[in-house]
Amino acid sequence: MRLLHTTTGRFHIFDDPWTVRYAILSHVWARENDRFFPEPTLQDVVRIQAEYDADPPETRASIISRLPEKVRRFCETAAAYGFDYAWADPICIDKTSSSELSEAINSMFDWYRTAPAHSAGVGGSTFRRGWTLQELLAPVNLCFFSEWNVIGSKHMFAPLVEQITRIPQDILTLRKPLGTANVACRMSWAVRRETTREEDEAYSLMGIFGVKIPTTYGEDRYAFIRLQEQILKAVPDQSLFA
Repeated sequence: MRLLHTTTGRFHIFDDPWTVRYAILSHVWARENDRFFPEPTLQDVVRIQAEYDADPPETRASIISRLPEKVRRFCETAAAYGFDYAWADPICIDKTSSSELSEAINSMFDWYRTAPAHSAGVGGSTFRRGWTLQELLAPVNLCFFSEWNVIGSKHMFAPLVEQITRIPQDILTLRKPLGTANVACRMSWAVRRETTREEDEAYSLMGIFGVKIPTTYGEDRYAFIRLQEQILKAVPDQSLFA
């Protein structure tokens, strides 16, 4: 697991997420003038780190100050709340490596579950994106932000989140295990959610059903068929056919 240090702006690799305290930033689409624009990537951050190292010491501004605003504000906020490390999907996964991407997607639900803090910006995409479903369900501590100011936790907003997503409050707040909801119920929470890649409709649901499948971008709807097959093998619940 690759984490970004919130004050040095350097990456660190950890084999076991349980051994480190880190904050996670939710999958929220970046917008500029009401249009989506590309998220910063791991390669962008590596380039900034290299530029910092190449500058004369007397002229160096910190790596954190050079990062794209979304990443910089996330690091600053996480540091202010006492977190030395932070994780965000776009910058902490090398998406040019198919093996690293597949491992990350299969591990993501566990990373959300082990993170002491998870933050999500408030907006339409907070509850509309396919990937944010597991981000609502897995973390113990999930805080909602507006302009980088905390406005509440998922425990506080559980009634409203249930109204929007139809996820029962007891499931959201972990008073009941996720597995107490049948397969059809869990699948219904994903209805009308959006993903940028068709395959992600399936991949984003793996952790919710406790299954893993290899990720193969380019397989389109076949990914969902493979997900259903794996669920049938792992969960003796015929409600899937509903």
